[in-house]
Amino acid sequence: MKLLITSGGTSEKIDQVRSITNHSTGKLGALIAESFLARGDQVTLVTTQSAVKPAFHPNLTIQIIKNVQDLLETMQPLVKTHDVLIHSMAVSDYTPIYMAGFDQITASQDLTEFLNKTNVQGKISSQDDYQVLFLKQTPKIISQVKKWNPNIRLIGFKLLVDVSKEKLLAVARASLVKNQAEIIVANDLDHISNHQHHAYLVKQDSVIEATTKEEIAQLLLTHIHAKDNL
Repeated sequence: MKLLITSGGTSEKIDQVRSITNHSTGKLGALIAESFLARGDQVTLVTTQSAVKPAFHPNLTIQIIKNVQDLLETMQPLVKTHDVLIHSMAVSDYTPIYMAGFDQITASQDLTEFLNKTNVQGKISSQDDYQVLFLKQTPKIISQVKKWNPNIRLIGFKLLVDVSKEKLLAVARASLVKNQAEIIVANDLDHISNHQHHAYLVKQDSVIEATTKEEIAQLLLTHIHAKDNL
């Protein structure tokens, strides 16, 4: 079986020296990859330079990306050639388009003028006491997956912060339906630490609870291979 796994967190450049970054370590994605490699599957891992990576394995291919645009360009052809996608990467929701000094903003009659500008300096000046950063929404990669390959089996992830179990499950179920996924792994950041990773694997007709990264990886392995053998 050919699996495509994403892990780590994307980083969106403000200028040549500054970025907005998701702080995902990639540990869970690496564990998931190792579990499937141990089973004999072929794994392509799309991840970031700083993310945790599995040990070398002859069935493992690693592709490094930086930002959402890299991810989009890398993922589209890979989705078409793999059987399963486990999309655990923390993908930036917004990317910077322009940073302007506060004086420029307050003097403007129409803030939309800044939406068509781009930062051209290698490093934006730090002389101003305040800067205003304009952000643009990035493409939702998970929403494109079934358009690229209607037959791929999709496992998605949803991370929220400090919400009720009911809210977390409701958002996960909405993502499950919208993105035509088999499972959405629903997490709350408040329940993730070095020693635990409390999550719910949300399916169409059931919810399975997990408490560690290892358990999540094993449950996904069992699910994928159980359905593959039907």
